[in-house]
Amino acid sequence: MGEQAYELKHEKKRKITKKKVILLTIGALVIILVGLFVFVNVFINRSMPQLEGQIKLPILKEEVTVITDSNGVPHIKAANNHDLFIAQGYMQAQNRMFQMEMSRRQASGTLSEIVGEKAINTDKYFRTLGLRRAAEKSYAIYSEESKEVLQYFADGVNAYIHEAIESNSLPIEFTLMGAKPADWTPLDSLTIGKYMAFDLGGHWERQAFNYYLLGEYDDEKAMELFPHYPEEKPTIIKYGEVDIASSFENAIIPNTFNGSNNWVVNGKKTASGLPLLADDPHLGLATPSIWLQMHLETEDLNVSGVIFAGVPGIILGHNDHIAWGVTNVGPDVQQLYLEKRNPEHPDEFLFDGKWEKAEIIDEPIEVADKAAVNFQVTETRHGPVVSEFAEDSGKDAVLSLRWTALDPTTELEAILEINKAENWNQFEKGLEKFLAPAQNFVFASNDGTIAYKANGNIPIYESGDDALLPLPGWEKGKEWKGFIPFDELPTVINPDKGYIATANNKIVGDDYPYHISNMWAQPYRYERIAEVLETNKPLTAKDMKDLQMDATNLQAREFMPVFSEVLKDSNLTKEEEQAMAVLRDWNYIDAKELSQPLIFHRWIEEIEKQIYEKDIPDTMMEMFGAKGQTTDELLRKAYNGDGSIWIEEAGGLKEVLHVSLKNTLTDLKDKFGNDITKWTWGDFHKVQFNHPLSGIHPVLSYFFNNTDSMPVDGSSVTPMAAAYDAEDGEVDHGASWRFVIDTNDMQKGHHIVGPGQFGHFKSKWYDDQMDDWVDGNYHETALNETEGLELKLVP
Repeated sequence: MGEQAYELKHEKKRKITKKKVILLTIGALVIILVGLFVFVNVFINRSMPQLEGQIKLPILKEEVTVITDSNGVPHIKAANNHDLFIAQGYMQAQNRMFQMEMSRRQASGTLSEIVGEKAINTDKYFRTLGLRRAAEKSYAIYSEESKEVLQYFADGVNAYIHEAIESNSLPIEFTLMGAKPADWTPLDSLTIGKYMAFDLGGHWERQAFNYYLLGEYDDEKAMELFPHYPEEKPTIIKYGEVDIASSFENAIIPNTFNGSNNWVVNGKKTASGLPLLADDPHLGLATPSIWLQMHLETEDLNVSGVIFAGVPGIILGHNDHIAWGVTNVGPDVQQLYLEKRNPEHPDEFLFDGKWEKAEIIDEPIEVADKAAVNFQVTETRHGPVVSEFAEDSGKDAVLSLRWTALDPTTELEAILEINKAENWNQFEKGLEKFLAPAQNFVFASNDGTIAYKANGNIPIYESGDDALLPLPGWEKGKEWKGFIPFDELPTVINPDKGYIATANNKIVGDDYPYHISNMWAQPYRYERIAEVLETNKPLTAKDMKDLQMDATNLQAREFMPVFSEVLKDSNLTKEEEQAMAVLRDWNYIDAKELSQPLIFHRWIEEIEKQIYEKDIPDTMMEMFGAKGQTTDELLRKAYNGDGSIWIEEAGGLKEVLHVSLKNTLTDLKDKFGNDITKWTWGDFHKVQFNHPLSGIHPVLSYFFNNTDSMPVDGSSVTPMAAAYDAEDGEVDHGASWRFVIDTNDMQKGHHIVGPGQFGHFKSKWYDDQMDDWVDGNYHETALNETEGLELKLVP
């Protein structure tokens, strides 16, 4: 018994000891984890922007005050331009340095240096286009004053970079990527500007697609898919209404035009008696926002609005006297040229009967943890050879790209001038330097003027048909004939109808002496905007906000009666009859709680599959720009009895509609269940604003996308623009900034910057405007703001 008792006693001790060891181990792990959490938290918090107190910047001449208001908008007040733009660069870098770094790398073709080999093709593409080479050419023609502004801004950015590296307080994204930013340069800002011109396009892909069509099908079938703008649909400027004079007094008063909506309304139609202006540029939706809202003030400047992170000034917004906004004109500013290569000297190309030597540019691509990739770009007289990016359309030819944005241009000078403009004449004078991308500018001032100009370098073609296809690069007669003279660009000032609106619809009628474009957006957004603005009700800023959030679908209003009539004698199943009954009971609003928008938009997608999928490969479908406009026109032709080869070959209109409806319902049942009454648009159509690193790992998604996807109204054809991925419904393109102002009170503007102002995921302003973006809740930003977090930047 004694021995047994001894064993029991020691067994008990061993268990106690083991338990203590486990508890001590757990305790130690908890301490380590807590310590790690605290360390990581402190490390992450170290990179939070400093918004209060004092920061010493020896490069300043005088003290600068920065007040960050309750919506995260920095109000920068300086004694001079030198200090103002240094401060703007510093504050942008504090807030958005990682975004700025990724933007300049994407545009310059240097992502591979930090991302690795998966970015090589992307880098090759941007090295081929040569946005940075174009920025270098542009910098050479900038005025000394503008170069100084660019350098001041770069100095401010670099002050932050050096400080953050020394204090180990760079944003966490740099640590995750294993990278540090190099010094910022004026060329970085200009290259980002060139990237925005790229983002707004110019139709070379559609020329390549048209070229492909003519090679694959007979002329009649191919040309049926060539761009058309429906007859009797509105343009901004109609017959006899183009102001081609240079002076305000000689303006022709007209009736009343890609990605984005804007409009201005004169005082006769407003409750305040002075103009209203609204603008919502449609760009990619992501975190951080593509825009950064700021307010800049010196003795001779007081301007508020938005700018791209990495660029000085304010590109869109208002000052004490004027307000302005833009949409994309969408002109034919990109032209593919077929080039004949000398078989004996591959770097020579034929032009006007002679061989010309092309420029061969070495563009070695540095790759993280890999050997550098030797890459060369060939540039003909027209521009870079882009054949390898033209898919099947370029397999038997060398294709080069002529593009206005690759020319030397001076957009920053224009921005600096229009920021200070006090009236239309001064504003229009500034626009002379805004050359690429071509934009529809709308303008309003507190002197009562409203105006519009389709501004930028728009090439002169021999014929509008020339811009539909690649041109023979060896023919001298196929060169551009210069650009439309500034004084002859489409212009409208104080029209009798009382408003001017643009939504990427066609700008001018057939009487306009110059070609603008063959590619226009579907007219539905413009038509709905005009429908509301033509009301006799005195309009207010609230009405403008409501219109920006308007989800009325005029495509459905046009086509649902057509679809219903075509299918009325068809042998529909009970389920199909139910779907048609639901659609007939629709108010044509793309509201997130309704089932009809889900059925209609998926149906349209299935119609396009029925028409095109059998004949056109996926690689070429990606180049089928403005496909929706073409599909609409084929449906109109088929319904009106004019015949459509593509629809007839797919079985005729009734067959196309019936099969596509059946496929739509089968697909939706698989995704959302059998009960049609429980389907909603918002089950599919959701917005997230994804961070660029969130797709790498779920943990990063948890931190960087810290708000769930949200159901949202609208679509690509409604004023409340919310275009989405057809596979998963993610809304990834839409109103990147919403802005409304009543010029009766030039001190304040109404804004939404989705999802928020700040780039740091722990900031309260990181995604605080996501709900606002979905629901249409605007914040006010004042030029005389005096309340908020106060930061002093001192020499």
